Amino acid sequence: MSNIQAGTETLIASTRAGAGGWTRWIQLVLGIVCMMAISSPQYTWTLFTKPLSTELAVKLPQLQVTFSILIVLQTFLSPLQGFLVDRFGPRFLISAGTVLSGASWMLASYANTLTGLYLTYGLLGGIGTGIVYIGVVSQMVKWFPERRGFAVGMVAAGYGMGAILTTIPVSSSIASAGYRPTLWTYGLIFAIVGLLASQGLKRSPHEQEALRTGHRERLPGAPPGRMLTTPVFWLLFVMMTMLSTSGLMVISQTAAFARDFGVASAIVWGYAALPLALTLDRVTNGLTRPFFGWLSDRIGRENTMFIAFLLEGLAMAAWLQFRTDPILFILLSGVVFFGWGEIFSLFPSTLTDTFGERHATTNYGFLYMAQGVGSVLGGPMAAKLHDVTGSWIPVFEVVIALDLLAAILAIAVLKPLRTRVKYL
Repeated sequence: MSNIQAGTETLIASTRAGAGGWTRWIQLVLGIVCMMAISSPQYTWTLFTKPLSTELAVKLPQLQVTFSILIVLQTFLSPLQGFLVDRFGPRFLISAGTVLSGASWMLASYANTLTGLYLTYGLLGGIGTGIVYIGVVSQMVKWFPERRGFAVGMVAAGYGMGAILTTIPVSSSIASAGYRPTLWTYGLIFAIVGLLASQGLKRSPHEQEALRTGHRERLPGAPPGRMLTTPVFWLLFVMMTMLSTSGLMVISQTAAFARDFGVASAIVWGYAALPLALTLDRVTNGLTRPFFGWLSDRIGRENTMFIAFLLEGLAMAAWLQFRTDPILFILLSGVVFFGWGEIFSLFPSTLTDTFGERHATTNYGFLYMAQGVGSVLGGPMAAKLHDVTGSWIPVFEVVIALDLLAAILAIAVLKPLRTRVKYL
């Protein structure tokens, strides 16, 4: 047995023994709440696009730059944010992140120009949500070394499902009070909830011990500089970019293409189709993360990727085929997100399995930048493709192809590559 393997097994045993019974499960719950508190800026953005476009007198591609700024800053700053979380601990950084995220909505309610919206909703929101997201995910890969897929999936579900509680209320509030009071009120609520939950976060037992004894270097793991020179990392980066482009296209454009398909205002089961679809999306987008994370702990990361990515591609194709049927539009939107949201449990788990725990936060920060690339391709670039072609069909065809190609890469390239090459 190698020193790395021995260290990893000792690390797992110490976490189980030193977690004090329920302590790590409390950390999991707090992490989920923090994630829920920052989920709405991404997942309810599409509800604001029409009133913002009207109020600011701008076209959709210009407005969607706001969404891209949010995701780009959430992701491109994550290596630095991961380093800061490792350096100063989760409580302080995640507290600051939840407050910044809530404040971004409150300040955006006063924005009268596109630039003001970019700086508040986009820039401030991206910084805040990025700190929380990378910090909470890093908490889980450290607190649950033997159940990484499941634990990361659970907190990622908090991010994916958090907007369940807000999608219909936010939609109703925009309709009755306007988007400005909605942004201010809900921003304040998010900041308070996230700040309170983050006060209970703390480092994992083995990390505390390593810092106390000054032996942090004994934790297994490849540093970012080494990781960035490996083909496995860049393959994971390309695959995550492909999947992020697909999912973020849907997240940012749902309201726009639902209106073009003629189903946005259709009444289904007593509710308008668009907010009902968005609510179902949040449910399946959340459930998929712990489910496929749990499955990957048992049948392998790459096998699970193949199943999930193929499911999304096929669901997207069916969604396009039945796009004018309001009921099928709602149901298939849920299947699409069930095939997409698991990337946020599978990719961090695979990365930490491959490159170790010592630099897990910073390492995932570099991989998470793929989400930022995907936001540009799935946001303004997808909107531009629609404007050029006059149809959403070419946009769907591109993202379906990306989903199916990623599924093939997972099983045909990533799996043998990770089996053949060891970095620990």
